[in-house]
Amino acid sequence: MRKIKFLALLVLGGLVASCESDFLEPVPSSGITADSYYNDEQELLTGIIGMYDALQGVNDNNLRNNHAIQYEYYLTEMRSDNTRTKSQEGEAAQFEFYTVQATNGIVADYYASFYNVIFRANIILANLDVVSNADTKKAYEGEAKFIRAYAYFNLVRLFGDIPKIDRIIQPLETDIQFTRVATSEIYDFIISDLQTAVSGLDNTYKTRASKAAAQAMLAKVYLTTGGNYAEAQLLCEDIMGQGFELLDNFNDVFYNERNNEIIFAIGYESALASDSQNFSAEWMNGVGRTSGVNYVTNDVITALEASGGDRTQYSYRVDPSQTTQNQVTKYLPNGEDGGDDGKTFVNDATLAGNDWIVLRYADVLLMHVEAIMAGAAETSVASARASFQEVQDRAFPDTAPNTKAIITKDELLLERRVELAFENHRFFDLVRFGKAEQILGDFSAANGLNFTSSALLLPIPQGEINLGKGLMGQNPNY
Repeated sequence: MRKIKFLALLVLGGLVASCESDFLEPVPSSGITADSYYNDEQELLTGIIGMYDALQGVNDNNLRNNHAIQYEYYLTEMRSDNTRTKSQEGEAAQFEFYTVQATNGIVADYYASFYNVIFRANIILANLDVVSNADTKKAYEGEAKFIRAYAYFNLVRLFGDIPKIDRIIQPLETDIQFTRVATSEIYDFIISDLQTAVSGLDNTYKTRASKAAAQAMLAKVYLTTGGNYAEAQLLCEDIMGQGFELLDNFNDVFYNERNNEIIFAIGYESALASDSQNFSAEWMNGVGRTSGVNYVTNDVITALEASGGDRTQYSYRVDPSQTTQNQVTKYLPNGEDGGDDGKTFVNDATLAGNDWIVLRYADVLLMHVEAIMAGAAETSVASARASFQEVQDRAFPDTAPNTKAIITKDELLLERRVELAFENHRFFDLVRFGKAEQILGDFSAANGLNFTSSALLLPIPQGEINLGKGLMGQNPNY
């Protein structure tokens, strides 16, 4: 976690302007203090870009280099019943076996990465007064608070009680940096930030914060905390009236980027080391630097084959060079299939440009069902059935199931699994639906794993515990 008020390498020369002009191309800069650098709106924009750059993560495979979203699948999909390693070795295997250690470098990288994102957002919020235009100032505040809320939402769900750093802190403010705050307070903070973001943003961007993205995330927060289902429903319904739609072809969601289904994605550009991503290469066999992770489990294959419909063919494939294994195909590097052997890519697979989708319209439709269900075992409300059916209709274009009279909680959880497989939702869905202990316990027993209820939270990185010198406690059983 950053401990100094210093703008080091905030602008890394990346984030080249996309076809939507989501970003302005910044002038590289380093070693500049926040106090002296931010003097006007244009300079503050470079800091805005820096927040998204931090979410992109560093495109290499050295631990503790702030890989951010590029490492999230380890902490989410590989701790669910969706994916595993190929070799069952090393730190990566700790996630699938539910034996994560407090010294795990991947966990430490992710934790530090998202506090770095928070640090950058706090810098923007501390310098808003350099913006003279009121609307621009409001939009920049909305972007910074959306990104900060997003970072905290991921951290609180993964680690539980965590430090709440709502401003730039000084090096000696260790009481803030290493004091864990109750999850309820963190959620209140997230909700406040997202409410500000909703009021200050429009839907100009796909790879920057938007009003719809803030609304969708706020709805998911309300569903996660188990309160305010009515407001979550209204938020989803407002998004449903903003022009988003499901694409006809499921595969196009992932390879026709920044399309009408995408609400918020983390943008990458191919063939540029500073703006590409290599996680899609790591999911291949013999491709990249640490290949053979996030491989598909037989359990999710069974679910996809039974309930995935048209989604199944686009979600996974048999490994072309090792036919007993199965790979995720939603994020094949740059959409290439790797040729006959599955690993001969035209371009360097580690320089792929696939955007990472955080929020899309199908997720909102299924959250709409969940909000109406309001924690109950089932719902027969017509509007919920219509949203559920819309997702099903795309999945079964020729033989769409008849509209269901009642949708059960288990059916909704299954639909979320096959629709959003390998998009880092499954673990969080299991916890939010109150099904994690049962489903992961059964999955663990059937596969010789070591799941216990304490594994639902990750350990606070041991390095943070050590730096806190007694201020920061550890999660149970670590």
